[in-house]
Amino acid sequence: MYEMKPEYFTGIDFIDKEHARLFAIADEAYQLLKNEFIPDKYDHIMNLVNELKDYTQYHFKHEEEYMESIGYKRLLSQKVAHEDFIQKINEYTPDVIDENQKETLLELLDFLATWLVEHIYKQDKLIAE
Repeated sequence: MYEMKPEYFTGIDFIDKEHARLFAIADEAYQLLKNEFIPDKYDHIMNLVNELKDYTQYHFKHEEEYMESIGYKRLLSQKVAHEDFIQKINEYTPDVIDENQKETLLELLDFLATWLVEHIYKQDKLIAE
């Protein structure tokens, strides 16, 4: 369901590859939601959230270094958006996840779908211009 479509490509290879991994993580979350054979999804959700935390920090660092190297004028707003993303992901604590796993997955998927479309399509594509 979640895939890196042509309209999301920036034309900057390493950024596009890293974005593709973010789409893949979102798709893993979607597949987990749909998997009825795993009744207790807590460990899987925790793994996805931890991977998102680690991978986005890695990706944002690369992206910000690149923007800085090219003198990108919107670097500050990008940094703020990246910090907002990390802050939101950090809200997914073990207690929150354990309380209602399905609701957590639905909320996470909604957040990721909005982020991937809005941020990549509307903000990150501007980096290449």
